[in-house]
Amino acid sequence: MAGKRYYSVWIGVEPGVYDRWEDCQPQVDGFPGARYKSFKTREEAVAAYRGDPGEQLDIMRAIVNHAATHRSATAAPLPQVRDYSHIPGVRMDAIATDGACAGNPGRMEYRAVRLSDGAEVFRVGDKTPLTGTNNIAEYLAIIHLAALLQKKGDTTTPIYTDSRNNFAWLKRGASKTTLQRTPKTAPVLDLLARADAWLAANGPIKNPILKWKTEEWGEIPADFGRK
Repeated sequence: MAGKRYYSVWIGVEPGVYDRWEDCQPQVDGFPGARYKSFKTREEAVAAYRGDPGEQLDIMRAIVNHAATHRSATAAPLPQVRDYSHIPGVRMDAIATDGACAGNPGRMEYRAVRLSDGAEVFRVGDKTPLTGTNNIAEYLAIIHLAALLQKKGDTTTPIYTDSRNNFAWLKRGASKTTLQRTPKTAPVLDLLARADAWLAANGPIKNPILKWKTEEWGEIPADFGRK
């Protein structure tokens, strides 16, 4: 007779740790992109759930492994980053995030830019087309950056966003989108599920999340200039 098993659910109806398969199964059966794993002890299950899900199921690989080298030679030109050092209140040690979407849903991109030198930390969606929404793009950008900073052991670098929706989703602890799953949107919804799983296991984000004051400071440095 098999011994008792415990279950960590990173992506499902209600992510968490479950003591019985009867409780775990309703969370993952039929759930798109469900990610879970069984363990011999509850301690192992809890440790895995609280740790980096990527170490267990590689579910953050699609986000974390994107790098600036993914940039396309034919990517649309981006606006030149200004010098913000003379503007009172701007944190020059911060990294700004933003997303862009041509349509709703439509072709989606997101990126992060350092204020100190205007360097692009990453840009996703310019080489491999993604179909999603602006809210999703902005949320993925902030989760992607938080995951990268965590891997470096950096919990102090501030993260700027100009999205009020980001603050609502981060406070909720997960995204909330009405985007329907289709063959085109499936890759983005899978990324979104992975991002939610990372936040569930690693959140709340320790780095300061700051609101970019567009009315006072102009467009956020990571803006795509496609208004």
